[in-house]
Amino acid sequence: MTRVAAVDCGTNSLRLLVADVHDGVLTDVVRRQEIVRLGEGVDRTGYISPEALDRTLAVTRRYADEARSLGAEAVRFVATSASRDARNRDDFVAGVHEAIGVLPEVISGEQEAELSFRGATAALAARHRGPYLVCDLGGGSTELVLGARSVVAAASMDVGSVRLTERYLAGDPPTAEQIAAASAEVEAALDEAGRQVPLGRAATLVGVAGTVTTVAAHALDLDEYDSSVIDGAVIDADVMLKACRSLLDMRRLRRERLPYLHPGRVDVIGAGALIWSGVISRVRSEVGRAGVRMRTVVVSERDILDGLALGLAEG
Repeated sequence: MTRVAAVDCGTNSLRLLVADVHDGVLTDVVRRQEIVRLGEGVDRTGYISPEALDRTLAVTRRYADEARSLGAEAVRFVATSASRDARNRDDFVAGVHEAIGVLPEVISGEQEAELSFRGATAALAARHRGPYLVCDLGGGSTELVLGARSVVAAASMDVGSVRLTERYLAGDPPTAEQIAAASAEVEAALDEAGRQVPLGRAATLVGVAGTVTTVAAHALDLDEYDSSVIDGAVIDADVMLKACRSLLDMRRLRRERLPYLHPGRVDVIGAGALIWSGVISRVRSEVGRAGVRMRTVVVSERDILDGLALGLAEG
């Protein structure tokens, strides 16, 4: 058995997984998430702000202490969309190295997609039919990756919940014009992704990351966020689409009262729901052209963190 620690730094959240891995089976020791909004303003300015960097490094130091105290034998820290786009990412890299003792890897969208695919599908293969289309919906980008036992095709789209909110969805709730502009960008991104990934070949659509799991909690009308209910949930596609529209149209004050919605997602969940809705609708349409009806979607809390941990255990 090997105990490892994986850290995933996205545009909106910073997450930690400490896990034991034995014979390719992963068992959580601890799983943490903090909303640090590293990518705040990066789409507009091209730079990580000092405030966002300070928030991120403060949480990184806490994660480093926890990983050490739990006896993690190896640590890997990866950073995704916001740090890929920032002109001052060298400041970020140096700060993380000092805080946690390993160099952060600023990975490509393709690498992100492959890690998410491995993490998400490792626990699904026995219960669902492949090929799987995994959608990893983040704050700055969204990855689509298709495969069965391994990746066949992948695409990274520059649409995410933080990026789309900052660009288009300033209204509370957003106006019809704002929603139309954001939707047009999502559709254009899906057009491009569809040229790289044959979406119609998917037998199972799997959504991962905080936006998708939050929409799932809304679709299931939970009294609180419950990982045991959400992880692996199979939800009717029409119910999921209805939940997406509800969150998009909802005022932020009402979102704040939802017991399963993290406060750091209140302002961006509408944009994330719009993207997830676009993915579901497009995949269902493409699958339908092949003569198959896609009735459900699968939600997984297993994602890039799990892919990182499995890779670490293998050395």
